[in-house]
Amino acid sequence: MSDRVICGIEIHQQLDTKKLFCDCASHLCEDGHGAYYRRLRPTTGETGEIDRAALVQFQKGMGYRYQLSEGVSCLVELDEEPPHGANRDAMDTVLTFASMLDSDIADEVHFMRKIVVDGSNTTGFQRTALVAMNGFVSVNGKDISILSVCLEEDAARKIETTSGEITYRLDRLGIPLIEVATGPDIRSPEEAMETALRIGTLLRATKKVKRGIGTIREDLNISIPGGARVEIKGVQELRLLPLYVENEIQRQQMLLTIKEMLSSRKTKKVNVNVVDVSNIFKDCQSKVIRSAFSEKGKVLAVALPGFAGVMNGDSGKLRLGAEMAQRARTKGVKGIFHSDELPGYGIEQKFIDDLKKELKMTMEHDAFAICAAQETKAFNALTAAAERANEALECVPEETRDPLPDGTSKYSRPLPGAARMYPETDVPPIRITEERLKVIRKNLPELPEETEKRIVKEYKINAQQAKQLVRQGDDVLFERIMGTYDQPAVIATTLLNTFTEMEREGLNIGMISETDVIEVFKMLKASKFSKEALPSVFREVVKGRSPEDSVKSLGLESIGNDEAAEMIRKVIQERIEFVKEKGMAAVGPLMGPVMEIVRGKVDGKVVSALLMEEIRKVL
Repeated sequence: MSDRVICGIEIHQQLDTKKLFCDCASHLCEDGHGAYYRRLRPTTGETGEIDRAALVQFQKGMGYRYQLSEGVSCLVELDEEPPHGANRDAMDTVLTFASMLDSDIADEVHFMRKIVVDGSNTTGFQRTALVAMNGFVSVNGKDISILSVCLEEDAARKIETTSGEITYRLDRLGIPLIEVATGPDIRSPEEAMETALRIGTLLRATKKVKRGIGTIREDLNISIPGGARVEIKGVQELRLLPLYVENEIQRQQMLLTIKEMLSSRKTKKVNVNVVDVSNIFKDCQSKVIRSAFSEKGKVLAVALPGFAGVMNGDSGKLRLGAEMAQRARTKGVKGIFHSDELPGYGIEQKFIDDLKKELKMTMEHDAFAICAAQETKAFNALTAAAERANEALECVPEETRDPLPDGTSKYSRPLPGAARMYPETDVPPIRITEERLKVIRKNLPELPEETEKRIVKEYKINAQQAKQLVRQGDDVLFERIMGTYDQPAVIATTLLNTFTEMEREGLNIGMISETDVIEVFKMLKASKFSKEALPSVFREVVKGRSPEDSVKSLGLESIGNDEAAEMIRKVIQERIEFVKEKGMAAVGPLMGPVMEIVRGKVDGKVVSALLMEEIRKVL
């Protein structure tokens, strides 16, 4: 495995402070107001060049609208007022985390501007500052280097996308982020997940980070021998990290195989010559082609000599066509067709034969691609697809890719370079004094392993449960609940087992707030229901009900011992012969029927005691 992949991770974690450059609160809102319109264009960076990724984004010609939300966005986010000084709490959190990594902390922190013209920043750039370098984390006995720890602002939140415009909400813009970048030291998909997990637990140990979906995101930088560095940007599910790494390994291996095949055929670079072939397809009944014609579009084609069999060949294992289609879609079309997948999609063989004659395709491995759309879009799409085919002759291209829910990824844009950075002129440098660092180092938080040991000692749960609580980031919630309900085993089982089972059932446990969890346990302590009903109560809470309404909807109002004893006597009388035959051995078999009647209303231990007492009375 060690020679298959070289991987590094960038982790972006939201901090639980006010916004980075103003005094607005840092949380998301359901409502947005206004629609301030902007268009953005790239500028030159420090190198005097325009960043290639920014240029590609600009060429899409998109416009952007921005919504404000009361209390969480202001003129700073709208870029109508200069940024205020960087938030001190946020900076202290980054300094604390950097100290936990034994990093070299800068004497003076300078913010830079990173050019971003996809609309996610109203300014056309993101402010980011290098705070520390040269740290490390230990993962399963191996030191993984930390190249940098940065403080930066989060981007605006995408609300809606139309053909030529994106609407963003400014509630998320400006929330402070820690960016942690590892060195290229990771050598397996599993090690990638373990590294991200370790960094995540250290971040949570600061007690200054936000929790929940979208508050932490991972970027994966992956390459294999002979391949290239590819960034998969914005992974949110930790459990899928190994799958993204494994699938990227396989994708790059596939592209290297295609390169070898094309080389063995002596395939030459395609002369990109896009031609109008609408006349050939005028009677074609393909829905895609008919739709294009109905919207006054055309069918364009490009010849790809030597590319047959690599666009969708070897039983679907060679998929250059999918790579070409992803490039084409960045030009505004829904996709392309290529010869490896035709006839099909309503395009019959006779149209393919006529097209081959038109394109003068005579060799065994000659191929083509077509696109049915508005003429300019179709031309740009096929040009991009053919250029991607040409790249396959030379290398695995460096690029940024977006993660998909199934663990695969799709092309997003070229990999950005140094040309996107230039100095920030509105935020003054921040001097990091030795006195400030002394205070921070004196008050460093517990390391995760220290927390595990303390939880085991204080609350008498087993080491595996303690480790799991810390890894999941539930140790703080566990200790908060302990202040309400002094039953550590029940709490740990709920957080580690019940919630996991609910997730496997497809329930969104993110709907259950920490306040809800604590309230449920308060009701449990007050004997509003029994602990056996906890899973049922939380399944109601996840539907959006309050804890109190959840208990009521389940009919779980607790009953007294006298009422419970009466229910138990009825069960015994219905099985009196069995009870007299088995004696006290009947307790076990009868617990099931009794719990069916009183489940959630009486604690299981109380039920067992009452059942034994009632059986003794009839013996």
